[in-house]
Amino acid sequence: MTETDQPQRTFLQSLEAMATEAPEDGFTLHYILDRLDERAFGAALFLLALPCAIPFLYLVPQIVSLPMMALTLQMLAGRSEPWLPERFGTRKIDKAGLTRMSSFGRKWFGWLERISKPSLTWLTGKRSERVIALFLTIFCASILVPLPSTNTVPGIGVAIVSFGLMSRDGRLVILGMLIGIAWVSLLITAAAFGFEAATDLIRTLLGRA
Repeated sequence: MTETDQPQRTFLQSLEAMATEAPEDGFTLHYILDRLDERAFGAALFLLALPCAIPFLYLVPQIVSLPMMALTLQMLAGRSEPWLPERFGTRKIDKAGLTRMSSFGRKWFGWLERISKPSLTWLTGKRSERVIALFLTIFCASILVPLPSTNTVPGIGVAIVSFGLMSRDGRLVILGMLIGIAWVSLLITAAAFGFEAATDLIRTLLGRA
């Protein structure tokens, strides 16, 4: 069998191969996206969402959430191809990080490759993509909330939506959106009750003064 006859690697297989070949200091985000030969927003966002979806992983999700927001804002503006500013694109993910990302991606998102197929494709078109981008921007912003494990749920939501965009599977887009919306709603509710409780406490203290 010649090289051209071999089956094309899936996205996760390509990521696994790159993690194996990476030097200890890893690769820049620019290099990773070029190496994966992916120019779609879905592919770039899925890659960056992987470390965000890993539980109890700190600092890295907050670092990659900013380039994720840069990408979602480009989608919102109607840009046809993703572009990372130099300050984000030159950031490196080391070999250990790439290995953890590829292993986590295979373990928790390998099922997406098995079930995804084009469906409800109008949800993955350009018009719908801009609406989805608005929600994705909010999901990515919630990753920056300085609370333990706040990156995991929105990271999973973004990853599933992104995979749906890659595979033109509207069912996955809906599933990821529901996860992200539920999480943001929970954060807003918790913040509202927390603010109300703090206000009541202040009023009580002032009343006793």
